[in-house]
Amino acid sequence: MRSALAAAAMLLTGSGAMAQAPQATPPTAEGMVAQPCPPQEGLTFNSPAVMQNDWAWACKYRQANTHLSAPPRAVFIGDSITENWIALAPALFAGGNFNRGIGGQTSPQLLVRFYQDVVRLKPRVVHIMVGTNDLAGNTGPTAPDQYTDVIRAMADIAAANQIAVILGSIPPTSGFPWKPGIAPAAQIIELNRWLRDYARVKGLVFADYSAVLADPQGAMKPAFTGDGVHPNAAGYAAMEPVARAALAAALKKR
Repeated sequence: MRSALAAAAMLLTGSGAMAQAPQATPPTAEGMVAQPCPPQEGLTFNSPAVMQNDWAWACKYRQANTHLSAPPRAVFIGDSITENWIALAPALFAGGNFNRGIGGQTSPQLLVRFYQDVVRLKPRVVHIMVGTNDLAGNTGPTAPDQYTDVIRAMADIAAANQIAVILGSIPPTSGFPWKPGIAPAAQIIELNRWLRDYARVKGLVFADYSAVLADPQGAMKPAFTGDGVHPNAAGYAAMEPVARAALAAALKKR
């Protein structure tokens, strides 16, 4: 009787042979890790691996940032209009100017990666041009004050780190092929007016690309674009003198 009770106790406490049976291993969930980025080759801003795990796509330039041999003269951060610039007009990105544009992005996504892709690189100047995709609602509905708050935040972060700021105007467009029904021309004019005024009050540099790209109705001139939103090579050629003048003015502040 005593031996039967002992055997039962062993089963209940798990100290006998039954306790040695293999147990199912719970799945491990990665959280904060030293190397969070999967291989980036072939990914785009709307790839599932990016949309589900890296909303601001901080991984895109993470590796490249570690390979810089010296601080940049300037970092251009923005959306596809910035990202495409280096392919269609590469001369601007010589002599220490670096491109950190990501297609499809809105201003809050830039803010999330601003410290990594700008501040840590220790540039003398940052060129911020964003807003097209905010107006298109790429990351959901937004309000003008939410956009301007993000611009203020990036400008404040740059100033706190002794980085001169260029605010690029939102390029003109009368509509978005991927979001039909939105007519943003008037809003772009208003937001660009705010950007100009804010730059003046804060002592920043304003680069007015609309002055060379826009037609009288607030659309991009047909000669400068293929889809009404993104500049072509001729469009970037028109923008480049504006960018170079803004860089010269910003560098004087440093």
